[in-house]
Amino acid sequence: MNMQRFFDLGLIFFLVFAVACASMDNEKRNKEAEATRDLGEAYLRDRKFTQALQELLKAEKLNPNDHFLQNDLGLAYYYKKQYDRAIPHFKKALDIKPDYGPAMNNLGNAYAAQKQWDLAIEYYVKATEIALYATPHYPLTNLGDVYYEIKDYTRSEDYYLQALDMNPDFVVALRGLARTYIALDRVEEATVKLEKAVKIAPDQPLLHYDLAKAYQSSGNLTKARYAYEAVIRLAPDSPLADEAQLAIKQLR
Repeated sequence: MNMQRFFDLGLIFFLVFAVACASMDNEKRNKEAEATRDLGEAYLRDRKFTQALQELLKAEKLNPNDHFLQNDLGLAYYYKKQYDRAIPHFKKALDIKPDYGPAMNNLGNAYAAQKQWDLAIEYYVKATEIALYATPHYPLTNLGDVYYEIKDYTRSEDYYLQALDMNPDFVVALRGLARTYIALDRVEEATVKLEKAVKIAPDQPLLHYDLAKAYQSSGNLTKARYAYEAVIRLAPDSPLADEAQLAIKQLR
C-alpha cells in the first residue's frame, strides 16, 4: 500500500514537472515569437516589406495564434499588393479575436484594393460597429472613399462628415470630402476643406496640388500659382511636381 502511494506520488510529481516544463517552453516560444514580430513590425514601419515578411513568417511558426501577428502578416502582403494572400491572414486575426477593429478595417482595405466594393463596405461597416475600436474614423473615411469610387457622392459625403465628426482634423477625410464636393461642383466648400487640410499637414504636396486645382477651378489664379509652387518646393523631383510645373505654364 505504501509502495503504491509512493508510485502515485511519483507519477503526480512527474506530471506536474512535465506540465511546468511545457509551460516554461511555451512561454519561451511566445516571447521569442513576440520579439521576432516586433522586428517584423519595425521593418513594416520602414516600408521594408520583404524583410518584414521574412521575420513575421518566422514568428508565425513559433506562435500562429497571435491576432496582432496575423494582422501584421496581412499588412505585409497587402503592401506588396498580394491581396489574395493578405485576406486569409486578416480573417485569421478575426477568427482569433473577432472584435479586433484594425484587422476588420484592413480586410475592407484588401477587398477595396481588388475593387470588390460590396465586400469592402461590409467589413468597413462591421469595423464601425466594434464598440472598443479606438479609431472608427478610419473605416468611416474608407466608406467615404468607396462610395466616392462608385460615384455615390451623397453617401460619400455623409461618411466623410461622420469621420470628421469624430476627428475634425483627420486630413484623409478632409481631402476625401473636398474631392466629393468638387465632383458635386461645390468648389468653394472643397476649397475651405483643403485649406484646413493644408494648415494641418503643410508638408503634404498632394494637398497643395488639390488646393491649387480648386483655386484654379474657382478662377483664383494667383493662389493657384502659390499652391502649385508649394508642390514643386516640397517634392521637387516628383511626377506631381512636373504636373504642377505644367499647370503653372498654363496659368499664364
